Amino acid sequence: MTGAKNLTRKILETHLASGNLTPGEEIDLSVDQILVEDATGSMTALQFEALGMERVQVPLAVMYVDHNVLQIDDKNMDEHRYLRTFSARHGVFYSRPGNGISHYVHLERFAKPGELLVGADSHSTMSGAVGTFAFGAGGLDVAVAMAGYGFTLECPKVVGVELRGRLPDWVQSKDIILELLRRYGVRGGLGRVFEFTGEGVTSLSVTERGTICNMITEMGATAAVFPSDERVREWLAAQEREDDYEPLRADEDAPYDEEEVVELSELEPLIAKPSSPGNVVPVREVAGTKTVQVCVGSSVNSSYEDLAIVGSVLRESIVHPAIEMTVTPGSRQILDTIARSGVYGDLVSSGARMLEPVCGPCIGVGQAPSRGAPSVRTFNRNFPGRSGTQGDEVYLCSPATAAATALNGEISDPRELGEPPVLEPARTNPAMDDRQILAPLPPEEAREIEIVRGPNIVPPPEGEPLPETLEGRVVIVVEDDVSTGDMAPDGALGMSLWSNIPECAKHMFRRQDPGFHDRALEWGGGFVVGGHNYGQGSSREHAALSPLHLGIRAVAAKSFARIHRLNLIAQGILPLVFADEEDYERVRQGDTWHMADVRETIAAGGEDLVAGSEAGEEIPLKVRLFPREREILLAGGKRGYLRDGRNAGDSRPS
Repeated sequence: MTGAKNLTRKILETHLASGNLTPGEEIDLSVDQILVEDATGSMTALQFEALGMERVQVPLAVMYVDHNVLQIDDKNMDEHRYLRTFSARHGVFYSRPGNGISHYVHLERFAKPGELLVGADSHSTMSGAVGTFAFGAGGLDVAVAMAGYGFTLECPKVVGVELRGRLPDWVQSKDIILELLRRYGVRGGLGRVFEFTGEGVTSLSVTERGTICNMITEMGATAAVFPSDERVREWLAAQEREDDYEPLRADEDAPYDEEEVVELSELEPLIAKPSSPGNVVPVREVAGTKTVQVCVGSSVNSSYEDLAIVGSVLRESIVHPAIEMTVTPGSRQILDTIARSGVYGDLVSSGARMLEPVCGPCIGVGQAPSRGAPSVRTFNRNFPGRSGTQGDEVYLCSPATAAATALNGEISDPRELGEPPVLEPARTNPAMDDRQILAPLPPEEAREIEIVRGPNIVPPPEGEPLPETLEGRVVIVVEDDVSTGDMAPDGALGMSLWSNIPECAKHMFRRQDPGFHDRALEWGGGFVVGGHNYGQGSSREHAALSPLHLGIRAVAAKSFARIHRLNLIAQGILPLVFADEEDYERVRQGDTWHMADVRETIAAGGEDLVAGSEAGEEIPLKVRLFPREREILLAGGKRGYLRDGRNAGDSRPS
């Protein structure tokens, strides 16, 4: 039997605190880095404070303000002040508003080969571009990791993706991840890490790799990892961080649980049609579709190279009269670079509107399109309504396809533009400017910091120990692939509410059923029933805290997205799956369910529960939990579990 190891296994082995690296088993991992952004920041910070820790217990934690920047009232700035003073008090670096989007800035300034990063954002996976094992989690799980308890993860399968050859002209790394989404859909990556190998890897820059790693989460995957090679060394040297470089790669003939091959030379420009990142077709199939908006940049595809190719296509031309176009750089560093290189001037002259380096339209904050009018974006998600418009028609594509579309006023294959432009190398400052990342104060000074709390900074609810019997009505039945954005407010509305769960809860399932909130309160909580991939998308634990506030004690679904399932457990809400998926069709809103022996079953390690109805019908359900997850649910959530463990003198990682 070979002793060769893949890169994922090497990194996990160096961080393994307990457990075995067998897919499907529970493992405890030590954590090197924490990433938090302001959409999840207040809940993470409030729950960290509730743990009673004076200072973070990991080598690096960074708080980014990149979502809550609209500031149409006082709530956003109040949140900024809370997060800034929390960070100064508890030992967290603080990236100020306008400094850039968390994923880009972290890749530029902090990500390191071989380290393990947990981020309170689903796209924290982007740091895998330099050989970091990076994945997203909910705020409470991140707060617990910040407190030094490590992170518990289901050991994933590792998919070896061999990239062969080179990309053709006008085909970009966005088309690689779109090709994987075409193959796997938005559910096929569940429980998997995608590790990239092969000759084609060396042809991709770090930011091109970052595009793939960023969007790997759209497949439901845990993480994506590229080797740390000469391209990574060059990137870190340009960032004046060459000392952070460490060569890391899979061993020759390393085994993988599954294998995939992508022939880069055979790829063509691809596009995800409304309204799912997995609804992928060749651009040529939808070419000619009249478009009203093109948005480039933001959370993904906002590197210098991404913006430079758009600027080159539009140079000495103007955006089509029927198109409104915006461009969002990923960071202040990228903004400075495009300004010095002339790309900024090309974009401005073409008629593109330049936005500050924040998440912006990617999360529905500004630039909402017309209802039913196609909007072409280089973003990572096109869930229904995410743009800020109900009835939107958002397409996802590469910067090259977006540029061709902006020029022609209709979805266009960039290969029709002829020879691709030759891009000039990025010219950055001779020295990196980190003055907008505020370092934490020394412990003795930090103790004197008063944390500023505005009236909208509201501590989240806490779960109660699991009872022996669960009884209530089915408050709502929702379809497959419902996202956390459906369960918690996003866009401009969410900006003012993410630090206040009772207010967030008023908007839960607003797209599916605006009456859900009032009905849940009137019925005293109850059950939620969902389809496949329940809770896809953002790591926002507001989608678990809101139902907790409304009295929801269990969710029954065909299947769960990884992060949301963990968020439900962390907050003390029972995640159930149908023993027979066809039983989903039998459930109706308003049904009364009675579940007996719930606590006894969970405590005994059982998997079988039955929801009995008033009409005498029985729906068999399964509860599949790791031993520690059972303990967490019995305690009413992770905060209760940790409190019980500390009282018993148990300081093991959780």
